[in-house]
Amino acid sequence: MTAGTPPRARSFAGHGGITLTADVWGEASAPPLVLLHGGGQTRHTWDRTGPRLAALGWQVIAPDLRGHGTSAWSADGDYDLGLFADDVRALVAGLGARPVIIGASLGGLSALLAAGEAPEAAVRALVLVDVAHRPDPRGVVRIVEFMRRTDGFASVAEAAAAVSAYLPHRPPPESGGTGIRDNLRRRGDRWVWHWDPRLLDSFEGRMDPPGMAERLLDAARRVGAPILLVRGGISDVVREDIAEEFCAGVPHARRVDVAGAGHMVAGDRNDHFIDAIGPFLEEIAAAPR
Repeated sequence: MTAGTPPRARSFAGHGGITLTADVWGEASAPPLVLLHGGGQTRHTWDRTGPRLAALGWQVIAPDLRGHGTSAWSADGDYDLGLFADDVRALVAGLGARPVIIGASLGGLSALLAAGEAPEAAVRALVLVDVAHRPDPRGVVRIVEFMRRTDGFASVAEAAAAVSAYLPHRPPPESGGTGIRDNLRRRGDRWVWHWDPRLLDSFEGRMDPPGMAERLLDAARRVGAPILLVRGGISDVVREDIAEEFCAGVPHARRVDVAGAGHMVAGDRNDHFIDAIGPFLEEIAAAPR
């Protein structure tokens, strides 16, 4: 399979039967690897990563989380972190085999709780992409401020300019390409981000609530599988001291930094991200299932 191979569409049932839309690359007989995007993103975050991991011998599944992309929205607007974790449990159960899970930001937190709290989802390994037991609140505030642009944009080009201003360290997105458009939807005469705006109510209350850091560390210690923390070298969400604290508290966790990448590691430096996780994935693939 080449890196340019288009994905197959597939749907999974999340918690309560909610429909999760996914892109799938690779052979059905290959071991499963699940890619979970961050809050306010969509499965298209992994458009470059998915086919490359499939070419390495994995069946790669990249779903839209609930309330994001073309997956269903929570009918009552509830986006508690526990619901996302329950969706991960349901997705893993539907696979019928223990997957490797690579989760960025919200996706990583969801996977961590799913694998480390009862009833534990059975996973082969867990890769946390620029997310640990606690964030730097300043980085989270910056993310939420960017997401507050719920009034939308007059054009795709205007949305691309907003992304470029938010991520000045990254080459600007092509306003005429499918990348930025895949993360937008039409609402009247405006382009808006492809997620439920009610998500913000949950995100703003999740910056670093009391007891959450301890809960996440406890969950990480109980994950019965290897953990790799991939930190963006210039991340303003997971500082170096936070990453060190996480690994010190979780004996079976290891860490690698991706130089020049911010919080959105795979999007910032995708080649370097693949290189960073490659040796870990090779170890997991070689280990007995």
